Amino acid sequence: MKKKIGILGSGDVAKALAKGFVDQGHEVMIGSSDSNKLIQIKSSIPVQTGSFQQASAFGDLLVLAVKGYAAIKVFSNLNAEDIKGKTVIDTTNPITETAPIQGVLQFFTLQNESLAAQLQDTQPGAYIVKAFNSVGSPFMYQPSFQGMIPSMFICGNNDSAKKEVTDILDAFGWQTEDMGSIQSAGSIESLCILWCIRGFKDNQWNHAFKLLK
Repeated sequence: MKKKIGILGSGDVAKALAKGFVDQGHEVMIGSSDSNKLIQIKSSIPVQTGSFQQASAFGDLLVLAVKGYAAIKVFSNLNAEDIKGKTVIDTTNPITETAPIQGVLQFFTLQNESLAAQLQDTQPGAYIVKAFNSVGSPFMYQPSFQGMIPSMFICGNNDSAKKEVTDILDAFGWQTEDMGSIQSAGSIESLCILWCIRGFKDNQWNHAFKLLK
C-alpha cells in the first residue's frame, strides 16, 4: 500500500531514504529548517518540502533523520496530535558534536540509556521504531553485498508499527531482526559505534551487519 511519508531532516540519510520511498511509489515530504538544502533536494528528488511541522502532519509514516544532538528538540516541538498513532522510524544516533577519540564515536547517552527511548518518552502518543541507524546512507536502499542480504536490527514497543517498518525494510532489500521493546535501543544504537570503528580504522565504509542463524 502506498503511503504518505514525512521525513524530518535534510541530510544524507534523509535524501537516501527519500529516494527509496519515491522509487517504491510513495509520496514524500521532507521537512527541515534549512531552506537552502530543501531547494537543492527538490531540484534532484521529486518530493514536497516544508517545515518539520508540515512534514509531520503530512506523513502517514514519519522518519526522523536529523543529527542526534538535535533529535529531542525537533521531535518534542512537533504537534502531539499530528503524530499521535503514527509509526516513526528513528534513524538517529546519540553522537556528540566532539571528534571521535582514537576512531571511536562518543555518545551523549549514558550506559543503559538510549536516544530512542528518550524520544518515545518525549512523544508517548507516537510509535518509535529504531531502524536504519547501523549502516551508511549509500546502502540504505537496495544494498548490495556480494549477493548476501544484510540484517537491519529494529526495536519498538508497538508490534503493528514494527510490522509496518519490517514491510518497508523488505521492500528496501533488508532482512529484519526484531530485538523487542524500545529497551533494546541502546544496544542497537551502539552498533553505529562499531560500524564506524571499522570505517575509521580501514577508511572503508562499504560494510553492514549480518546475523547468522
